Amino acid sequence: MRILKKILLAIVALILLVLLVAAFVDGKIKFEKSVAVNAPVDKVWPHVSSLAAMNTWSPFVSKDPAMKKTNEGTDGTPGARFCWESQRKDVGRGCQTIRSLNAPSLIETDLKFYTPYESDAQAYVKLEAAGTGTKATWGFSSEMPYPFRIVKLFMNMEKMMDPDFTTGLERLKKLAEQ
Repeated sequence: MRILKKILLAIVALILLVLLVAAFVDGKIKFEKSVAVNAPVDKVWPHVSSLAAMNTWSPFVSKDPAMKKTNEGTDGTPGARFCWESQRKDVGRGCQTIRSLNAPSLIETDLKFYTPYESDAQAYVKLEAAGTGTKATWGFSSEMPYPFRIVKLFMNMEKMMDPDFTTGLERLKKLAEQ
């Protein structure tokens, strides 16, 4: 009985330690990646100015050709919404809604993920003139809730997000440079 009590006490102490550490971990998540596009901003803008346009180069949409897709509102305007539902765990179910557009340099969207886990994020694509070309930056920010933010100590955001963002930006570059 004494050993069981010590084991239980150790488990409780470990849980309390994890909760204490999690309280000091910043829950903010931000990731962005850029690519140089050999085309002027006004030639790149049509490829990012609507949800349908972004879906042509998005690596996430192409992961599951069988995903169920729905659109609401007038695409390319604030409030337009694209929702998806996939059986694939790495795609899941969610919606993306245009929050704002500042043609021809910025589109901001709100992301709501329902599966494989529920979360919210704010995403954007920003275009900046760079010589005769364009610097296209794709990014997002989110907040990890307490106590789950402890996971940030063990995850590498760059390693996790970089392959998909690189693929997407390379596809955008190819489309805009045609």
